Amino acid sequence: MVILTLNCGSSSVKYQVYDWEQKNVLASGIVERVGQEGSIISQKTTGFADFGLKHECPNHIVAIELILRTITDPQHGVVKSMKDISVVGHRMVHGGMQFARSVLIDDESLSTFKDLIALAPLHNPANIMGVEAAEAVLPGVPQCAIMDTAWHQTMPDTSYLYALPHEWYEKFQVRRYGFHGTSFLYTAKRAAVLLGKDPFETNLIIAHIGNGSSINAIKDGCSYDTSMGMTPLEGLVMGTRSGDIDPGIIFHMMRKAGLSADDVEKALNKQSGVLGITGRWSDRRDIENAAEAGDKIAIAAQALEGYRIKKYIGAYSAALGRVDAIVFTAGVGEMGPVTRHLATLGLENMGIKVDPDRNAKAKCRNAELEISTPDSPVKVYVIPTDEELVMTEDSFALMNGTYDIHTNYTYSFQSPDYVNKQRQDGLVGDLKKKPYLADLIAHPKKR
Repeated sequence: MVILTLNCGSSSVKYQVYDWEQKNVLASGIVERVGQEGSIISQKTTGFADFGLKHECPNHIVAIELILRTITDPQHGVVKSMKDISVVGHRMVHGGMQFARSVLIDDESLSTFKDLIALAPLHNPANIMGVEAAEAVLPGVPQCAIMDTAWHQTMPDTSYLYALPHEWYEKFQVRRYGFHGTSFLYTAKRAAVLLGKDPFETNLIIAHIGNGSSINAIKDGCSYDTSMGMTPLEGLVMGTRSGDIDPGIIFHMMRKAGLSADDVEKALNKQSGVLGITGRWSDRRDIENAAEAGDKIAIAAQALEGYRIKKYIGAYSAALGRVDAIVFTAGVGEMGPVTRHLATLGLENMGIKVDPDRNAKAKCRNAELEISTPDSPVKVYVIPTDEELVMTEDSFALMNGTYDIHTNYTYSFQSPDYVNKQRQDGLVGDLKKKPYLADLIAHPKKR
């Protein structure tokens, strides 16, 4: 069985092709600049050279058609025809209160997702476009929705309720939902493997740091609290999103600057975060380069982002009572030693001891690394996330009739013997360039 997973953003489509019988990623890639000039597809294929092609994609249907042509191409493809694709799994950012688990998509569920657009106006429309585009290109092929919010359904009411009129919750579903659920599920299960612990006896704090960032407190293997709220705007400082602010600022700016609700929404989502602070950069690599050159505002942006993560680590440590490990994941979490350093600096009194040298060297997307000191009571890991694998396994289980929520279901990557073949191949090349990475690799401990 070949499973295709699609992660549709407003201007991009990430994809992965997975051979279930061989337990192997055949190809993974992304179409960027969908709906814009200069669209391009980039693909990595196990055992072959990377492939890239410029091709205008005015919409998601054209982008998905391009993906299907690429993966079936006689030269660059990994399957013989579209008929080889048995199921398509879609990332769905917001499932609201209606979806507490992954589901097969039908007319009723798709209609419900459309009703939830108001809760995720920047994300759900693109996800829905991906579903409709896949249905148009692959008629009759089952489609599955894997919700970012489903992982957080275990949060207690003390975590998900806001101190607002209760009628808002009852009538308008105003509550904390949380996001990045597939990433947290994967990294939580992998952290338990590295610790050699039963996942449901494991307490973790996981920081998913990328352009969009959130942090998750995990108690006894289940989501207990998380920084993002009703929308992905709350919480940490992000690439272009503000994170936590005084709500009074909104009213102040509407009165003083004559901003509309749409103006404020655009400013908080697309013009804030580290981009807002620096006025120029949302990419942390640009900020890091500027900070190294002595740019004071870049240094301030780094410090603020790290400080906000540190505050959440402190708060969640208090909420959990015992923390087994801190985990960093996603683009910046995996490749940003400066951010990790600032987020953990001075936390030794909480049992969080990071080795500066190990942290500085820990830049790798193909291995799980340990950056804490040998005597650190709380382990600190860098675990590359794999949202696509969660989507793949959920899609297969839904088709096979074996799917259940994660508390009643065991994923393949929960095994100490689990190997991602594509990453294993990639690690060989990484070690040739950076042999010191071998000393950083975290190995599963025996229970």
